[in-house]
Amino acid sequence: MVITSSAPGIRLQGNIGKITSTALARQQNCKRLLPNRSISTDLLRICGSLLPLPLLLPPTLSSRARGNDAGEMAPSRTVICVGDVHGYISKLESLWANLQSALPADAFAAALVIFLGDYNDRGPDTRRVLDFLLALPARHPAQRHVFLCGNHDLAFAAFVGALPPPPDGSPFAATWDQYIDNEAHEGWFRGPGHEDMHVQGRRWGGVIKERWNPKKGLPYKGSIYDAQPTFESYGVAHGSPDLMKAVPEEHKKFLHDLVWVHEEEDVRIDTDGGQILCKLIAVHAGLEKSLDLNEQLRVLRTRDTRVPKVQMLSGRQDVWNIPQDLAGKQTIVVSGHHGKLHVDGLRFIIDEGGGYADKPIAAVVFPSKEVIRSTEGTASQN
Repeated sequence: MVITSSAPGIRLQGNIGKITSTALARQQNCKRLLPNRSISTDLLRICGSLLPLPLLLPPTLSSRARGNDAGEMAPSRTVICVGDVHGYISKLESLWANLQSALPADAFAAALVIFLGDYNDRGPDTRRVLDFLLALPARHPAQRHVFLCGNHDLAFAAFVGALPPPPDGSPFAATWDQYIDNEAHEGWFRGPGHEDMHVQGRRWGGVIKERWNPKKGLPYKGSIYDAQPTFESYGVAHGSPDLMKAVPEEHKKFLHDLVWVHEEEDVRIDTDGGQILCKLIAVHAGLEKSLDLNEQLRVLRTRDTRVPKVQMLSGRQDVWNIPQDLAGKQTIVVSGHHGKLHVDGLRFIIDEGGGYADKPIAAVVFPSKEVIRSTEGTASQN
């Protein structure tokens, strides 16, 4: 079932389908979900032979199997995935306040919060957004915070010299060749420091010749990445190499340390039939459907900056669906990037804002799949 929503506070529920597996895999799943020492070998044998995956536990069994001897359900860990921010500090502050109000205090205080990337560009307040994110660990010390790298963040990092170096020691200039035919049209940056800058940094800091973005129906803001507001948030003109000095060191470190993928085991998710345990993979755009999953994860885990354009951070239709290698497995794939709110089974795309001034920032909360939105900071689209 495919679910697309724009209603505030909606719980995205749906039949996420049966997953077939071998009897051994079923037994292993049963052991993981039923760790109580009173679970018998016979029950495990039944699990392996009769129960389909995902294992949907009725409340009476799940409370005993996952909870304590008093029959109480063990508390679910709250996981919050926040969509693209794109320089809108007022929306981010509003969303954060709404999350804090909507969730139980203990759940919010101890939540795993995954930001799905694209913190800069388009909106006017990139500098303040990064200050907000950097302050979260001190403000909420019991939370875990994961900051994913988006394609805009990678390009920003490349321009200011904060991108991790290629693992083989090759120069960033080696990334130019594949897109060199676009240099004149996109007006790539040619100022001081461009000689060994990753291609996406040159594109980000350039000045595109066209003034109208037909895909968004809006004017470009400086470059093909709409980077002008980011420059201005640091007090420098678009395309100026002075940005390299204007960006504080703590911001450069934040950009340098962004992860390209986050993998989390044992994330609970509600379904019509009950609650199940899944692995969660968070990546900014998604995973390519037909390419080898292990190679994609290698690029992401090692942050392989030899790649001129990382499709898992930048792709569109090629990363929309769950990849073939994950078919029939209990794996949530959650992303931002696409300018849409879209749920199809275990595939979650959480980017309702898309960098538009008149659209909210959204977040999805697991296990409930509730979507929380910013309610302030939106403005008429210019």
